[in-house]
Amino acid sequence: MPGETLMTIKAIIFDVNGTLIDIRTNEWHDEVYRVISNLLSYQGIMLKPEMVKSLYFQIMKEQRAAYGELHPEFDAIDIFRQIIVQHATFFMLSLPTEKLEQLPRLLAEIHRAASRLRLQTYPDVIEVIRQLHENYRLAIITDSQIAYAIPELNAVGLSGYFNPVIISEHFGYRKPDPRLFLAALTDMALNASEVVYVGNDMYRDVYGAQSMGIKTVFFKSNQGAQEKEGVKADYIIYNFSELHNAIRYFERR
Repeated sequence: MPGETLMTIKAIIFDVNGTLIDIRTNEWHDEVYRVISNLLSYQGIMLKPEMVKSLYFQIMKEQRAAYGELHPEFDAIDIFRQIIVQHATFFMLSLPTEKLEQLPRLLAEIHRAASRLRLQTYPDVIEVIRQLHENYRLAIITDSQIAYAIPELNAVGLSGYFNPVIISEHFGYRKPDPRLFLAALTDMALNASEVVYVGNDMYRDVYGAQSMGIKTVFFKSNQGAQEKEGVKADYIIYNFSELHNAIRYFERR
């Protein structure tokens, strides 16, 4: 049509939790730390559940302060590594070296598993991702942890579709930090004008992507900040199947 310009969309970058995956967790529930406390006892570390809980959040707070970032991330594996080191016993030190090396990550995985109440894709996500994967490069930027970001994608049937997978723990800061979006663009060797970002949080996702000049699709799901003063998504969808229309909208511009 006269007056229209065509954009070449080469890649689509997605947020995960609240966008692809409908997840609910409760890291504050006392039962989570009863499980961790019991497991630690088999390693020779005797800590009451309330102490494990206190240590977990205290070390997390210290980590975030130490990073000195505006939007700091934490490192779940290192939290448990510190707990183990601080409360090591002769019994624990007698355990096989391989087990000791794997224990912090195992504890991080168990912590996540015990706190998880729901993990599933939103309706139509898998089918839409399969279809988009035929014509576009797909990538991820997620505020998450190495211990469970990719395993959770695999658990819901979404592994193998995305490259790169940018995980905030790798960097020490979270969205909306523009460096995460720049990392994805750099990895894919693409310009911002060639990419669309899909997320469910108006500040972390939409504002973050737009700060790098990336066009945005806001998925109005059951999670995330629905509004942010001065921020407006380029396109809004209410069902994931509408993403096809959003991509066509950008390609006609």
